[in-house]
Amino acid sequence: MLCWGNASYGQLGLGGIDEEIVVEPRVCEFFHGKQVCDVGCGRRHSAFLLQDGTVYTCGCNDLGQLGHEKSRKRPEQVVALDAQIIAAVSCGEAHTLALNDKGQLFSWGLGSDGQLGLNNLEECVRVPRNIKSLSDVQITQVACGYWHSHALSRGGQVFSWGQNRYGQLGLGLKGQSVTTPQIIQSLQGIPFAQISAGGAHSFALTLSGAVFGWGRNKFGQLGLNDTNDRSCPALLKSLRSQRVIYISCGEDHTAALTKEGGVFTFGAGGYGQLGHNSTNHEINPRKVFELMGSVVTQISCGRQHTLVFTPSSGKMDSFGLGGNGQLGTRSTCNRKSPAPVKSPWVAGALADSEKGCCVKRIYAGGDQSFAHYCTANILQSRDSVRKQDHHGRICTLNGDIIHKWLNHSPGRLPLEISNEIDLVFSSASCLNGSFLSRRSIAFSSLI
Repeated sequence: MLCWGNASYGQLGLGGIDEEIVVEPRVCEFFHGKQVCDVGCGRRHSAFLLQDGTVYTCGCNDLGQLGHEKSRKRPEQVVALDAQIIAAVSCGEAHTLALNDKGQLFSWGLGSDGQLGLNNLEECVRVPRNIKSLSDVQITQVACGYWHSHALSRGGQVFSWGQNRYGQLGLGLKGQSVTTPQIIQSLQGIPFAQISAGGAHSFALTLSGAVFGWGRNKFGQLGLNDTNDRSCPALLKSLRSQRVIYISCGEDHTAALTKEGGVFTFGAGGYGQLGHNSTNHEINPRKVFELMGSVVTQISCGRQHTLVFTPSSGKMDSFGLGGNGQLGTRSTCNRKSPAPVKSPWVAGALADSEKGCCVKRIYAGGDQSFAHYCTANILQSRDSVRKQDHHGRICTLNGDIIHKWLNHSPGRLPLEISNEIDLVFSSASCLNGSFLSRRSIAFSSLI
């Protein structure tokens, strides 16, 4: 694991280092020999999910967002989750969500806006608690905004809770906080591939590449050609023909990745975080032309910076706010257009390593950035980051699931299969996703 950016609260997990900012990627020794599967970046804290389903956190813990009371400078295990096998993590301004392998959701940290989903407005919850109101729903994906939260169920429903000042919950009204998860009714029946949340805005991406946005829009971060907030999800018609496969949100800006490897950005641009060689805000999605010719396969937005990764060249670029070293350019200057991250790898391989190593996944959030790398023989090809990933997806009919249903052992139908059949055929989202044309969903399987 490589990390860079703001280290003043220990959010990089480097231990008791003297520097408050790290201006180029540095190896986080704690993760040597460990397999990292997911990283959540909050404003001043970070959460790391390991392959064995354990969660480690580090950084600021003023509001209980670490889920433990141990050292804040190096990752420490959230032992309260020891009995769980966690499958995904996400971090907000000062709260954290963890999803286990059974689809149950746990939350902790700041709860004053209801963002923990625990039916109260407690200032802080220091030990992970199960969101019991979702116990009958199998969750498959989570996303934290600064003070709000979203979850996507395996049946295709999108839930939201927390602060709603700008309509960021998508429930058709704005103002009062919501303390328990609510279904976004206007999105019922639509097969979603991904949910994403920024400072106070949110997005949902369908299996066929349609993009819906809602919430705060002061800087045009919804890409709807105006600066009016939305309390209901609105379709981004301007991206309809672009075949979007992934959305990432910063504090007040948004980035979209297309199947062809193009990057579109919109919203606040005051620090150059849109990559258009200007500090203008953009109210419509605009292609980052300096990345033309590069097939980008990963994007990630921090608070006011953006990371992009091109595996064919092993090149990572960054742009936006650089004052805390979060761009990894060995400088604290802002960058208005893509600038190469001063990484220890060359064309995908670590320069000082005997074995070739490839970047597997990039993460950004707050003013910190991370890159997870592994040996080339583990990552069989650099383009494998685009391979189909069924984790985090709604339940749809495909060859694998039908084969499983048809090849169960004789006798009574196993409960797992029975439940899957009930789920698919009782959900309009799952059915709609199942009968999309292959051409429509082929590109949306790539992340």
